[in-house]
Amino acid sequence: MSARLTLTAVLMAWALSPTPAQAQDARTVIADATKAMGASNLTSIMLVGDAVQGNFGQSRTITFGLASTSIRNYQATIDFAATAMRATGDGVPGAAGRRGGPPPPAGPYELTVTAVSPWSEQFQIWVTPWGFLRGAAANAATARATKISGIPYTLVTWSPPIKAPSGKTYRVVGYINPLQLVDRVETWVDHPVFGDLHVDTTYIDFQDVDGVKVPTRTARKHAGMETFVAVISGVRVNPADVADLVAASAPAPAAPVPPAASEKLADGVYRITGGYVSLAVEFKDHVVVLEGGPSEARSLAVIAEAKRLFPAKPIKYVVSTHPHFDHAAGLAPYIAQGVTVVADDNSKFFVEAAFSEPRTLVGDLLAKSGKKPKVEGVIDTLVLKDETRALELYHVDDLQHSDSMLVALLPKERILFTADFNVPREGQSVSPSIATLVQNLDRLKLDFDRHVMVHAPDPDRPMTRADLYALAKEAR
Repeated sequence: MSARLTLTAVLMAWALSPTPAQAQDARTVIADATKAMGASNLTSIMLVGDAVQGNFGQSRTITFGLASTSIRNYQATIDFAATAMRATGDGVPGAAGRRGGPPPPAGPYELTVTAVSPWSEQFQIWVTPWGFLRGAAANAATARATKISGIPYTLVTWSPPIKAPSGKTYRVVGYINPLQLVDRVETWVDHPVFGDLHVDTTYIDFQDVDGVKVPTRTARKHAGMETFVAVISGVRVNPADVADLVAASAPAPAAPVPPAASEKLADGVYRITGGYVSLAVEFKDHVVVLEGGPSEARSLAVIAEAKRLFPAKPIKYVVSTHPHFDHAAGLAPYIAQGVTVVADDNSKFFVEAAFSEPRTLVGDLLAKSGKKPKVEGVIDTLVLKDETRALELYHVDDLQHSDSMLVALLPKERILFTADFNVPREGQSVSPSIATLVQNLDRLKLDFDRHVMVHAPDPDRPMTRADLYALAKEAR
């Protein structure tokens, strides 16, 4: 690749142009940028290089300082005409998260997007510089002039035909610089935690490949956190075998949400199964639910079961075991009903901020309620109690999986409740997190007989203190 372009080389020419961008309509702006990008006849492209993916929503620290996975032999092919994309590579554990968090496990990397994929996946086609221009030309774009750090830009905005779950339109905004290159594209996707999640992608160091301008570096941020970086070293324009390059096996259909069922563990204490396990705990005039769960649908099922078990008592608190998205995505229905979220103090601000974001795209119960989250933080220990019972919550120190993990103890009933300290499947090694848990239990002098987990063992069976300590010995 050659013929590197620099922005400053044409600023003077832009300033002297007799038809500045702000005098042009959107159609002209798009046509000129398409010509400058060499994208007039571009229908597909293959990019090869190396990439890094941030572990968004699953890192030890839930915000900045994400753990990452390096993607070697990265190859991404996009067929704009078919609205299809496939990216592959070799995932290799990369830099750890802040404070020594563990990288995600190694394994093959694969991303597949099709014309029927939701916008939360399909946007990756349309925020590329060439996809953006193609979408803008087809979807009644608008244009306006602006300056960023003194540099003139034309902002082009358009909406795809896909509608958000709320029925609202999505929005895509591209930044066309004085070279008439698209060097930044932003959009918003619906997200169960962040609501209208802002996704911002920037492109730098454009080079000419067979007449097409290709950025050699791509950087993407979700909610301001860098989640993807790619450095491109090879390009194929309109590859003849594009159909083979984007072909992939059909994704497995989404599993239906299992119905909630309850199992009595003690008077006023029920284990609610059917997916991620929750506990419903009865107090004198209210109920506490342990574990938010992975989705609105799952939480609604748990809420309904808790109300069936205790019809005269409202849910006052929901305890968030930790803020990983597969455990926090189900908090929204509780917040919509005015339930207070109890979270580790390290994630208190995150929960408050994320669930306070606009939710115009999501269309869920929280969006319709207009309520803001009420969050109570647990610094080290918090005891929820009345004259009927006590529920003790503890922060787990030095855990690599999450720095915001809570475990719960019902001391009278001698029940411990935890998340993500899982029994390994056959052939898998025991997670070192289990040894960390036991060290904390010993430090805190917590005693119990039964161990109830969010992720039930397979096959589901009662777990005891002895079972947990036996696993910890294997992990050391």
